Amino acid sequence: MVKLVDAPHSKCGTLGYVGSSPTAPTLMNTYSRFNISFKKGKGCWLWDDKGKKYLDAVSGIATCSLGHSDRVLRKALTSQLKKLQHVSNLYQIDEQELLSKWLTDHSCAESVFFCNSGAEANESAIKLLKKYGNLIDKEKESIILTAKSSFHGRTFAALSATGQPKYHEGFKPLLSGFNFFEYNNIDAVKTLFEKFKSSNQFISGVLIEPIQGEGGVIEGNKFFFKQLRELCTEHNALLIFDEVQSGVGRTGRLWGYQNLDIEPDAFTLAKGLGGGHPIGALLVNRKANIFNPGDHASTFGGNPFACKAALTVLEEIQNRNLLKNVYLRGKQLEEGLELISQKFPELVTEKRGIGLLQGLVIKKEYKDAKAIAMKALEMGLLIVPAGGNVIRLVPPLIISSNEIKELIKRLNLIFEAIVKTN
Repeated sequence: MVKLVDAPHSKCGTLGYVGSSPTAPTLMNTYSRFNISFKKGKGCWLWDDKGKKYLDAVSGIATCSLGHSDRVLRKALTSQLKKLQHVSNLYQIDEQELLSKWLTDHSCAESVFFCNSGAEANESAIKLLKKYGNLIDKEKESIILTAKSSFHGRTFAALSATGQPKYHEGFKPLLSGFNFFEYNNIDAVKTLFEKFKSSNQFISGVLIEPIQGEGGVIEGNKFFFKQLRELCTEHNALLIFDEVQSGVGRTGRLWGYQNLDIEPDAFTLAKGLGGGHPIGALLVNRKANIFNPGDHASTFGGNPFACKAALTVLEEIQNRNLLKNVYLRGKQLEEGLELISQKFPELVTEKRGIGLLQGLVIKKEYKDAKAIAMKALEMGLLIVPAGGNVIRLVPPLIISSNEIKELIKRLNLIFEAIVKTN
């Protein structure tokens, strides 16, 4: 039985996911870890050190696009390691140039900056917005708008841009220059644009997720985003999408913005781009292509190994027609979650999401999502909480119809067990 107890190595009494043995005491206490160690994976399945098999609906938190130990990715990276793993951005890198061409050929962007993670990609976007504001008016402070319930990363600027106070505790004062609006509420955005129209500050841009992931799997409204695009254009502000979680086929379209029928001036990627290997990116259109040498950099960003991983993932999404699979399996998952929400109304309030980024909203007074994730672990299913009371399901893009059926079956068993014990 996995349960919450005080982490033995913590002097602060921080709660940790531990069972019979503590997390290694040499690791800093930055994660509440489940007391489980996975030893191998194949496709949508993982095996722990005791040989127990788990259906993985987390995929490294929307990261392992092709699942675990994919044959094509394994072969491509083995070959790459025999050639070149890292040099420096002081030199031309063939794999980086091939990847940037693929990305710009298949998106609204014309240029790419590579880094190592989603937080770094969003840091790059924030710096871009600050430089853009400086180019417009050096005498005024530029303001960046982001949404409440958003999540943009844990580095300091990305944390300051995140619209969830719980992540800010212990790190104040945060960076100034950010204002927050209610997600999908265009009147709230209009109010802020009006507020800064005649002050010594102005809005240089908006950083927003096309679907909020960590904030609770909240879909963007098409009408809201259409008007947001028009507002940014009218006020000469950049519109930047945080597609760290929604990008690379996760929603059934290659990019999340394609579900909203608009194009941003820039967007960020990470997570699923490398198929489990660290890589992030900031993609920009002509208007937002304003960085010059020395403005920004990354030692490891765009190295040959990471770029080969990303290029292989993107090519396999094409070769295997995985966008169609995500669409079909997403519809199947949606139908299954709808039946679960109807079957357990005392536990579930609604289903949310699109493609293979979906969730169930749990009644807060009944059980929180974290407790349900722990129960799922016992039953051989990996799920991840979002927004406190939402169960998030982000399986690999390769998941099959039978595996979706098994996922729904196990969720049913988990909820039945919880209802019986309450």
